[in-house]
Amino acid sequence: MGNKTKQRVVAWLPPEQIAVMEKLMLSENMKNHTEFVDRAVQFYIGYLGTENSTDYLSKTLIGEMKGTLRETENRQSANIFRLAVEMSMMMNILAAGLEITDEQLYKLRGRCVREVKASKGKVSFEDALEFQRSDD
Repeated sequence: MGNKTKQRVVAWLPPEQIAVMEKLMLSENMKNHTEFVDRAVQFYIGYLGTENSTDYLSKTLIGEMKGTLRETENRQSANIFRLAVEMSMMMNILAAGLEITDEQLYKLRGRCVREVKASKGKVSFEDALEFQRSDD
């Protein structure tokens, strides 16, 4: 509402509602009860002001969900990139110290694809070590 003058409004609320409000104020970094009530009233005015309140809630929820998904995608992309860099470093270190034929590499790749599919991506170092020590 900008720099407009404000008027005082007194409201009596049950203690349990005030407790919930204060927890939400902390989680949303609100400075005081006035800020909380102002936001709540603005939201409710928007809700009542629409012809179909479900449209308002749907748009609000969809907007929040899109924001959350965008943040999740960004975080996952960054994590996948970091993982790819680490994998590239590890592969280059191993390739520099190992002598492996193209045929052995091909067979190992096939085995790894099967293992990852079977374990749904949960491969442990212990399983790989056990395989390397076996005669397969």
